[in-house]
Amino acid sequence: MPVDGQSKTFGQWKILLICPNSAVVGELAPLLAEHLPFSPALELNEYPTRAVLGEALQNQGANICFVDVSANPDWAVALLSDLSLLDPKLPIVAIHEGNDPDYIMRTLRQGATEFLFRPLTSEHFVPVMERVSSAHRGKGNHSSKMYCVMPAKGACGASTVACNLAHYCKKFGAAKVLLADLDPLTGTISFQLKLKQSYSFMEALTRGQQLDEDIWKGLVMNSGGVDVLLAPDQPVHGIDESYSAAAILEFTRSFYDVVIVDCSGAYGQWNLTLARSCDELLLVTTNELPALQSTQRTLAYLERNRMERSKIRVLVNRYHKDFGLSRDVIEAALHTDVFHLVPSDYESVQRALVEGKPIPPGTEVGKAIMGLAEKLSGKVKTAPPPKASSLSKLFGFLGR
Repeated sequence: MPVDGQSKTFGQWKILLICPNSAVVGELAPLLAEHLPFSPALELNEYPTRAVLGEALQNQGANICFVDVSANPDWAVALLSDLSLLDPKLPIVAIHEGNDPDYIMRTLRQGATEFLFRPLTSEHFVPVMERVSSAHRGKGNHSSKMYCVMPAKGACGASTVACNLAHYCKKFGAAKVLLADLDPLTGTISFQLKLKQSYSFMEALTRGQQLDEDIWKGLVMNSGGVDVLLAPDQPVHGIDESYSAAAILEFTRSFYDVVIVDCSGAYGQWNLTLARSCDELLLVTTNELPALQSTQRTLAYLERNRMERSKIRVLVNRYHKDFGLSRDVIEAALHTDVFHLVPSDYESVQRALVEGKPIPPGTEVGKAIMGLAEKLSGKVKTAPPPKASSLSKLFGFLGR
């Protein structure tokens, strides 16, 4: 007679099993058969490279992954990081040889969402699957939108856009909005909004699986009706090797209608995870020639790292039609449409920064960012952009 709850099933899944230890497979297989019946599984009996892993995820369409993290801890930790980078929404269950709290915490920081330790039994497996299933259903039903605001080049005003976009999303009707400064090196949201630092996203990361709604409320601050998660006061170096942003991003989706993520740029695993996790990526640039060249390189980097081009939106900030490159030149050079233009208005922006307040809606910049919030909501249909002219000299220069 099975113990009450042990025969519980959790529906059909697509399983990716990465397990060099055949003994672990032997313990896990009957649990999968009993609690995840009729769930196809792709088994890899060695730790794959990132390229092989990407192909396996794409071909299998896996929506849950079990990883033996004890066969080779260093390789396993790197694998967890690759998994969370390639698919930030994928539930990852780390299987440990023993109950080592330090190593368990390390795997959670690198992207594991749950853990088991041997011997594998229904007593431990069922609660893990209950949490995974609950989170999986929550993600499928929640209609939150996450926008990542990414600078294509330094000092292009991406953080200013992120701050004001969060304010106007709230003003435009989103009930709960989060502005998350996830720039580990040079986050400036606290300065722009004149907020006194108490906690940062590092406290959320180190909490790991202990993070809940009550803790979260103590970590964020409120500014004009928008919750704000700040970056640390001091730069955090080596964050790519120590942490994954995937878990914290998924956690925020359960509480907010709109999440605006301000990041430092495209490069590195931390930023790629932010880019992959969002629903739409706002790539902010200006209409200067060096910025255009940086934008080309950023787009190429994102493409090489399997970022979906369909969710990238190019936003040209500080645009002035009489100075710099025109819209049609930018579109032709980047081989993509310009999603939105924010005009140049130095005085309005600087006044808002000094006061620590959003840019007023009566200004040209305020109107443009309010229009961006409206456009992202899907309630505005954009007109088709004009066709590009011949730009062979410019392309020749950029191709050098």
